[in-house]
Amino acid sequence: MTGGQRGPDLGVCYYPEQWPEEKWAEDAARMVVLGLTWVRVAEFAWALIEPEPGRFDWGWLDRAVETLGNAGLKVIMSTPTAAPPKWLVDLYPEILPVGADGHVRKFGARRHYCFSSPVYRREAARIATALAERYGRNPHVHAWQIDNEYGDHDTVHSYSPAAEAAFRDWLRARHGTVEALNEAWGTAFWSMLYTDFAQVQLPNQLVEEPSPTHLVDYLRFSSDQVVSFNRMQAEILRRLSPGRPITHNFMNQNTDFDHHRLGQDIDVASWDVYPLGNLIHGRLPEALKQRHLRTGDPDQPGFNHDLYRGVGRGRVWVMEQQPGPVNWAAQNVAPMDGMVRLWSWLAFAHGCEMVSYFRWRQAPFAQEQFHTGLLLPDSTPDQAFHEVAQVAEEMRAMPEMGPRGRAEVALVLDYASRWALAALPQGRNFNPSHHALDFYAALRRHGVDLDIIGPETDLTGYRLVVAPDLVIVPEGFVQRLAASGAKAVFGPRSGSKTADMHIPDGLPGGPLRDLIDVRVTRVESLPDWQVETAAMGNRRVTLRRWRETVETGDGVLARFEGGYREGAPAVVGNDRARYLAGLPDAEGLGLVLTDALDWAGVAHLPDLGDLRLARRGGVTFAFNFGPEAVQLAAPEGARFVLGGPVLDPAGVAAWV
Repeated sequence: MTGGQRGPDLGVCYYPEQWPEEKWAEDAARMVVLGLTWVRVAEFAWALIEPEPGRFDWGWLDRAVETLGNAGLKVIMSTPTAAPPKWLVDLYPEILPVGADGHVRKFGARRHYCFSSPVYRREAARIATALAERYGRNPHVHAWQIDNEYGDHDTVHSYSPAAEAAFRDWLRARHGTVEALNEAWGTAFWSMLYTDFAQVQLPNQLVEEPSPTHLVDYLRFSSDQVVSFNRMQAEILRRLSPGRPITHNFMNQNTDFDHHRLGQDIDVASWDVYPLGNLIHGRLPEALKQRHLRTGDPDQPGFNHDLYRGVGRGRVWVMEQQPGPVNWAAQNVAPMDGMVRLWSWLAFAHGCEMVSYFRWRQAPFAQEQFHTGLLLPDSTPDQAFHEVAQVAEEMRAMPEMGPRGRAEVALVLDYASRWALAALPQGRNFNPSHHALDFYAALRRHGVDLDIIGPETDLTGYRLVVAPDLVIVPEGFVQRLAASGAKAVFGPRSGSKTADMHIPDGLPGGPLRDLIDVRVTRVESLPDWQVETAAMGNRRVTLRRWRETVETGDGVLARFEGGYREGAPAVVGNDRARYLAGLPDAEGLGLVLTDALDWAGVAHLPDLGDLRLARRGGVTFAFNFGPEAVQLAAPEGARFVLGGPVLDPAGVAAWV
């Protein structure tokens, strides 16, 4: 994709340092025959590139790049900063991160560094510079990956002395004076007054919870540390390897740092797709987890494709696609045969330019022995190898697809609001990542394509904007929304906190009152077994986990039933915006959001059940995540370019 060329393409993650050199040429040739174009290397290779301080061993990596490139593969070179070598840790033990428990996290795995360590930043810049000087203009190196999976293993938040010093500097820059900090943090409460920034400590190991503003400032600071660390490397690569796109491989719905802000410093957003592990640890109730045990949550991959397409300003790759059972979940099940093919086409349908599989060959040693690859450890093809071959063959017959166009519906994901909810959840079962995916799924079940956007994104052209949890409404958002002409649906707690984590003047929803007359006078979190109901016309909406008492002069679209405050507003609305005073369950969200689609003039289909549709260019794709065959309702005259009108389980079809 050097020079802006777009896919779709296929790729693989390869570790030449883990295999005998005599295998490399054979592996490269098999990759090309399989239909792969891209190969990622070296993200964990620092100790082999620089086995001793200042002594570089480039020979093996030079030969690997040459072997892969001569076979016709395009190399994605990685900066290896996710795994600093033991000698570096021994020289500078202060680079190690410190957990919330105050214990130093030791060497022996990966991601063992503190983003705030000035020593580690210097060393990371040094190794990134060395890599870029060596390979920045190599004709076989076509792209760069910075580091690997920021946030994995809970490593964004460090409580080291370096982090504390950097946090104090960050607070000085944000608040200016210690008096302003005291006001923002509400330190008059519990006698927490500070007289100097040097007195401020990190918000861990306290007797009670910290001031929520203290905690949210720490979360903002930690995000900024990741962004600046990534920017430092991106600037090195742009200077020494011009014209080659830069990416980072994000993770499933990690909200420890602001992906939108980090995305401003890369050219392509990529992410690592592991649907079955994320099903096990995900939002679905047990019965649906059982139904989708070998297919995954039908909406979790699509949500992240759409999120990272927005983070990448239209450009998104899959850097690691699950090929079979993995090793890291609580239980590691195998995908249904056909699902690797389905996940690959799903990525392309959501706008991905490239899908890369993790990994080429299953490792017979170390921590990931149970993580499958395209090949078994003895180089025999595993199931995914054959499915990738099928995808490659199908791609050759597929008509050219344009880029994914702007959807009519946008879902807002604001990281500052997520941190606000982490600081003041008010209910241990309040999980905003799950709730946002519930909103997304309710729309996708009706065949609606979405964009997932940040709060600063231009809203022009959207018919409906959905904000499940916009707790802190950014300055200018309401004005831009009003100017766009889009209708809006806000979930509960939206507009409930200022940027300093205070209750806004006039009560929640704060700035949203310029769009909708809503004043929240009471909130309550509910146990999982408690069910609230509301009447919405002649339909009934079920709500769980959260309920609010609101006052409004606007229309009431649904009212709570039952013995507690019967008749109180559950959904409030006017001609511009709607506000939910509770969390509907899946069926309830379907009612509320399809009603909103009609209100906004967005076409939609009846509930698709286990079927999902996605549109890219002039091609419509269908994916069956269920256990039964599905009859597709393709329009009359449609020409199938993939599959046919009857879609088997794990089946894919496409028509123009």
